[in-house]
Amino acid sequence: MQLILTLPFFILLLMIATGPLLYANFWHKHYKKVCVGFSLFIAFSFFIKDRHLYHSVHALAEYIQFIALISSLYIITGGIYIKMNFQPSTIKNVIFLFVGAVISNLIGTTGASVLLIRPFIILNRERLKPYHIVFFIFMVSNIGGALTPIGDPPLFIGFIKGVPFFWTIKNLFLPWITALALLSFVFYILDSKNKASEKISRVSTEKLIDIKGKNSILVLLIVIGSIFVDPNIFEFVPSLSIHGHELSFLREIIMISLAIFSYKTVDKKILKLNEFSFEPIKEIIFLFLGIFLTLIPVIDIASTLSKDPEINKFLNKTGLFWITGSLSAFLDNAPTYLNFLAASMSSNNMDINKISDVKNFANGVGNYNFLLNLKAISISAVFFGAMTYIGNGPNMLVKSVSENFKIKMPNFFDYILKYSIIILLPVLVIIWFIYIK
Repeated sequence: MQLILTLPFFILLLMIATGPLLYANFWHKHYKKVCVGFSLFIAFSFFIKDRHLYHSVHALAEYIQFIALISSLYIITGGIYIKMNFQPSTIKNVIFLFVGAVISNLIGTTGASVLLIRPFIILNRERLKPYHIVFFIFMVSNIGGALTPIGDPPLFIGFIKGVPFFWTIKNLFLPWITALALLSFVFYILDSKNKASEKISRVSTEKLIDIKGKNSILVLLIVIGSIFVDPNIFEFVPSLSIHGHELSFLREIIMISLAIFSYKTVDKKILKLNEFSFEPIKEIIFLFLGIFLTLIPVIDIASTLSKDPEINKFLNKTGLFWITGSLSAFLDNAPTYLNFLAASMSSNNMDINKISDVKNFANGVGNYNFLLNLKAISISAVFFGAMTYIGNGPNMLVKSVSENFKIKMPNFFDYILKYSIIILLPVLVIIWFIYIK
């Protein structure tokens, strides 16, 4: 029964991949109904099976948290216009992507993605190719956010569970800088062959970087700060306890309220300059509703397998790197991170729900391999999210925003075959060989 219930997820995944390519008219007209239909089917099936809605309510709570963050960031950054008044070049693009990766650690990969994708597109508009957006997804939307718990959701979950705040920058900096250096090198080679840049001449008396909508920047920083309004971090935050999970939507109410305030008060000229539209975020809202709900049985199976003694034999640093990474490429990387961290700790008689155990595991107290295991899980959960459009929330949003600018993005399969496997996977193998093996 459980195996049969995984079919909606894989069918939805297949439709996301093939719909825009093979039956575009049907997909664009009916994808909302498909996502809602599959979601209701899974919720109803689990209710019939278990006689309670715990799984569906928990998945819906996580979905609301995800959508509140990504929607508020999208709307607020729509009111920030960043214009770079200089001629685009390969080296400037490399610098832009690297700076974007750094910013991902300060405002999260989602925040950096929605803030920077528009200026990156506008800067390169006359010479823009699909690889520009793909490398943006690789470097800014995923790998960039590996240095702080704010950077990517799985690292934030680790922080909540007890991983020290500065553990990530201390232990992941070298893999982070190596991956970015390798990707920058490949990007430089590709972009230096883009001869369109030679035809562009931008002479301007304006300042090099012009930023409009500074009030929206302040609102954006408040939203980023509100991420920490969590009952798992501060006990005084009002919450409801559902099957041992403390849930509070105060943070989400703050985020959505600020997004509405920002949209109502922003200069509409800025929205026009950004070619702002609600269509990209509407697509994300429906697609990820389907993904979050249909993921329930898949994550259940992954969680069960991670506790299997036979599977545990493979939960060494190399096994954790490749298993966690492979699942993070297609599933939500936050629960994948959590499941394999819990399994790795459990196999060493440690409890993920004890902060002292998590801290000892992260610091390699008693066994240095504990630290290496967490390092493998953390790197793979963040880095492998770039392997597919659905590996991390910002990926699909960047794709949607780019398509809103009339950029012909690679389809689901082309993204994996032409970019992820050929470019990103060798980088991940090198990272594994140098820092994990």
